[in-house]
Amino acid sequence: MSRLLALLLIVLFSAVPAGAAARLVSGVSNDTIQITSSFDGERLTFFGTIAPEAGSGQRYVEGPFDVVIVVLGPTQDRVAREKTHNFGIWLNTEQVEFKRFPSYFHVLSSRRLLEIADINLLNQNFILPEAHAMVPNIAGFMKTLVFGRELIRLMSEQGLFGVQENGVRFHSDTFYSAQLTLPSSAPPGPYIAQTYVFQNGEIIARKSEGFAVRKIAFERFLAQSATQYPLLYGIACVILALFTGWLGGVLFRR
Repeated sequence: MSRLLALLLIVLFSAVPAGAAARLVSGVSNDTIQITSSFDGERLTFFGTIAPEAGSGQRYVEGPFDVVIVVLGPTQDRVAREKTHNFGIWLNTEQVEFKRFPSYFHVLSSRRLLEIADINLLNQNFILPEAHAMVPNIAGFMKTLVFGRELIRLMSEQGLFGVQENGVRFHSDTFYSAQLTLPSSAPPGPYIAQTYVFQNGEIIARKSEGFAVRKIAFERFLAQSATQYPLLYGIACVILALFTGWLGGVLFRR
C-alpha cells in the first residue's frame, strides 16, 4: 500500500512539460473484480481520449501520440533466494529482501517502449519492470538488480509480471483502447492503472484509475479466518485433514 500511495502521489503532482496543452479522459471497464471458487481470470478494458487542456482554447490536439498503461497490484514484502549445491544438498545461501514489491505488474503500450521514450525516463516513472529491481536496498545495487531480475522472471512465469507492447490500439488520432486479462492467480487488493500519454519522447499527460480485486462468499471467509485467527484456522485444518484421512481409510477398507 505504501508504494502504491507513493506512486499515486508522483502521478498527481509530477509536472507536465511546458508547452504541452493536453489532458487525458480515461476509464476502466470494471471497478471491482470478484473472486469465487470458479474464478479463472477477468478481462478488463481500458479506454480514453486525448483532449485539449481545459481552458486552453484549443478545439483539438495534434498527434502523433503514444499511450502506455501500467497496471500495478498491491505491494508485498518478498524475498529472493539463491540455491547452491553443497555436499550433495541444495541449500539457500544468499537472499535479498524486497520491501513493498508489486504483487502484480503489467504494461500495455502502443509500440515498443524504447521507441516511445528514453530508458531513463521509463525507469524514473517505474514503467519498465526492471525499475522495481533497482530500488535502493541494503544488499547493494548490483546484488539487488540480479536478484530482482530473477524475482521478476519467476513472477513473469506465473503471469504476475508482463509487458504487452502493441497492446494499446488507437481507433482514431486521439482515441485508444486496450484489453488485459487478469490471471486467476491475481492477488486480491487495490490496483492502480496508470496511463501515460507520450509525444516526442516526453510525457504530456497522465491519469490514474483504481479498481479492486476482492474475494467473496466462502473464499472470503477462508481468507479472513487465516489472517485474523491463524491459530484456530491451523487447528481446524489439522482436524479436517485427520478426519479426511480417517474417512478415506474407512471407505477403502470397505
